Amino acid sequence: QVQLVESGGGLVQPGGSLRLSCAPSPNIFVINTMGWYRQAPGKQREWVAFSTQYTANYADSVKGRFTISRDRTENTVYLQMDSLKAEDTAVYYCNAPLFRASGASIGDYWGQGTQVTVSS
Repeated sequence: QVQLVESGGGLVQPGGSLRLSCAPSPNIFVINTMGWYRQAPGKQREWVAFSTQYTANYADSVKGRFTISRDRTENTVYLQMDSLKAEDTAVYYCNAPLFRASGASIGDYWGQGTQVTVSS
């Protein structure tokens, strides 16, 4: 079964840090693009960060505090979140087009979501 699996969410105090991870199923690959989104209670899902082979872009609300990166050896993408605020509380989702080792496209996938709660 092809899937994206997220981990790393949890409860953190304001000003704290968390690192989210997102990895595809074995033998499935993220090639170049990957995005992180979040959805707070009662709100629509919003874009947080997006990376390509050459660039990384961030929503204004997280710029300077969040960093998207990838470990190609581990085939994993990360979202480092620093200086967390209460308004960062949301379910975070990763999103990426996935490929087989042959390079064949499988399609666009979403992770199951991981809860991040920022509270004292």
